Amino acid sequence: MAETRSMEVPSGLGGERLDVVLSRLFGFSRAFAQEVIEGGGALVAGKPGVKSDRVSPGDYLDITFEPREPPRIEPVIVDSMTIVYDDDDVVVVDKPPGLAAHPAPSWDGPSVLGALAGAGYRISTSGPPERQGIVHRLDVGTSGLMAVAKSEVAYSVLKRAFKAREVEKIYHALVQGHPDPSTGTIDAPIGRHPSSSWRFAVVAGGRDSITHYETLEAFPAASLMSVSLETGRTHQIRVHMAAHRHPIVGDTLYGADPVLAERLGLERQWLHAMELSFVHPVSHKQIIVRSTYPDDLQGALDRLRG
Repeated sequence: MAETRSMEVPSGLGGERLDVVLSRLFGFSRAFAQEVIEGGGALVAGKPGVKSDRVSPGDYLDITFEPREPPRIEPVIVDSMTIVYDDDDVVVVDKPPGLAAHPAPSWDGPSVLGALAGAGYRISTSGPPERQGIVHRLDVGTSGLMAVAKSEVAYSVLKRAFKAREVEKIYHALVQGHPDPSTGTIDAPIGRHPSSSWRFAVVAGGRDSITHYETLEAFPAASLMSVSLETGRTHQIRVHMAAHRHPIVGDTLYGADPVLAERLGLERQWLHAMELSFVHPVSHKQIIVRSTYPDDLQGALDRLRG
């Protein structure tokens, strides 16, 4: 049965896109918010809106939608996912590729939450049902460190810390070519790709996005980079490096050369979350965890060095 909700746009969301406003006001995922809008279910001051409309404070929203059952978290055993830190409040996993952060309508494979459930972990019940305990995410094809909240206080504190840019995230990425300068910052707004709903791009009016990079090692066809993020946009490193004309090796979605990926034995983007540093939400001690390259990424480096 369809549900209807009505609300005025608060002043803090004035100037935001309609899909962003629905997501924040009603807890919709961005994809579901766009679905509702495209189906004519979002009226702004009595008129059907489009997702890119900018709303004004005081605009009256009438939203009609068919509620969705959240995807179930199916417990699964994933031997390749290791636990690198664990206490009563936080667990940090080293995520293998091929594992989503959480269940989603567009993903029917295993997830970090399912793997934790399969290992007997109890996670915070805060957050949307399919994303309980998730305070940040890694792409399915990206490996490395990911923190999940086990207690309610940890969820609340860590969500704020990630939003306030108080968590240090360091990635290693193998990119095509040789960025010039070899160390620098990319400050460019990111939003949905204008012609592809599942990709992102540097676009005018996108969300502020800042990426710092440093060359660690140069090869004839590629460079190994250390990358740190000030912001945490979806696909941020992948989008910024592609826009910088140095896509991540193996990332064919964002323009990488498939021939080079095949030569290096890669079936995904060469991107790994190497280090995570945060203040513990309860003990307030500094927590620093580090990872090592999985076999496929190390193998690609060995081929380049050989």
